[in-house]
Amino acid sequence: MQGFVNSDALATTISSQKATFYSRSRSALWTKGETSKNFINVHDIYLDCDRDSIIYLGKPDGPACHTGSETCYYTSVPDLLENKQVDGNKFALTTLYSLETIISQRKAELALPQTGKPSWTKRLLLDHDLLCSKIREEADELCRTLEDNEDQARTAAEMGDVLYHAMVLMAVKGVKIEEVLEVLRKRFFQSGIEEKRSRGLGS
Repeated sequence: MQGFVNSDALATTISSQKATFYSRSRSALWTKGETSKNFINVHDIYLDCDRDSIIYLGKPDGPACHTGSETCYYTSVPDLLENKQVDGNKFALTTLYSLETIISQRKAELALPQTGKPSWTKRLLLDHDLLCSKIREEADELCRTLEDNEDQARTAAEMGDVLYHAMVLMAVKGVKIEEVLEVLRKRFFQSGIEEKRSRGLGS
């Protein structure tokens, strides 16, 4: 991501080790993550040769972009020149990869000494019965949005819950989202009925 800094923003970054910037529109300092909690934990700072540009190097606690993307730079200039809209597929993939990264971080944190109440993701990673029951519960709620003719926003919300819990299960099993997408890509040119028959699932 990119932001503007002044001497106070740089000094705050050095002292807090949290990436801090200067908002020209608000004329105030702001720390990345102060609202979203997706802080960037700065471990080094570099100046360019002309000393008019600064790079913060750090480990993010979550997506860098407010859209949920790992990076703010996901818009292709060639696509814009061809009057194409932002590729929805790229944005969707970036969101899924960001979620996968966060879940993986929570899984890695399980090996560290635990203090306080564990996050919901960590609870699910540790309790497989709870995880499976939540996936079944969320899938049922998704189906009910169709059966009860609920609005699109409700369906989107329930699908978000299904995806999240399913991806936690994938992390438990060591399965990456790219592996799932590859399975789907291979099915593009195959009849769904034939594919099910090949797995002995019938029609």
